[in-house]
Amino acid sequence: MTIDWAIVEMAIPLLAVGTVMTLKIASLAALFGLTGGIGLGLVSLGGWTWARWLVRAYVDFVRGTPLLIQIFIVFFGLPLMGFRLGEFWAGVIALSINCAAYVAEIVRGTVGSVEKGQTEAAKSIGMTQGTILLHILLPQSIRPMVPALTNDVITLLKNTSLLSVISVYELTRSGQAVIASHFAPLEIFALLAIYYYAIISVLSWVSRVIERRLPAW
Repeated sequence: MTIDWAIVEMAIPLLAVGTVMTLKIASLAALFGLTGGIGLGLVSLGGWTWARWLVRAYVDFVRGTPLLIQIFIVFFGLPLMGFRLGEFWAGVIALSINCAAYVAEIVRGTVGSVEKGQTEAAKSIGMTQGTILLHILLPQSIRPMVPALTNDVITLLKNTSLLSVISVYELTRSGQAVIASHFAPLEIFALLAIYYYAIISVLSWVSRVIERRLPAW
């Protein structure tokens, strides 16, 4: 078995183009997913009963169905409802919806585990449930949440590879295009693994730096 280094050299810049697209999609989906997930998590802890049930139903549906199916529902379903999106935004929305559900559970579990006595003490001086969540419980939960949120973002980044099924030219799709034209699966899949590993290693390092710099409550 020999490695065709000429194909490797040719593929590196082509995969870099797909990497840029992967990072764009992952960044937007992480932003929307984290923001929405934190909001939903707080609603599940302190919202109206009907809102908590809606969040629970949403989380259960997303966690109970494959992401690939969710991508197809968004990509093929939204046009039937009058929302015509390209592959890029369909992928971002599908990943955001998926990410938000898992983030909501992380927030619910982490914030909900903060010592109950603090909530009772805050209520005794007249603080509302919303104020308690935002100003007492959530700040104490941020540092413990960072590793779990990082894992979720890493999973999201790897899940961008599924968008190749709706022809988004992300990292995996760019590799598939090279394989189709040059038939060098070993070299290209090895390169893809290196690219993903490098990106995720940087993300993990950033997460550790952030976690160390956050105050310990």
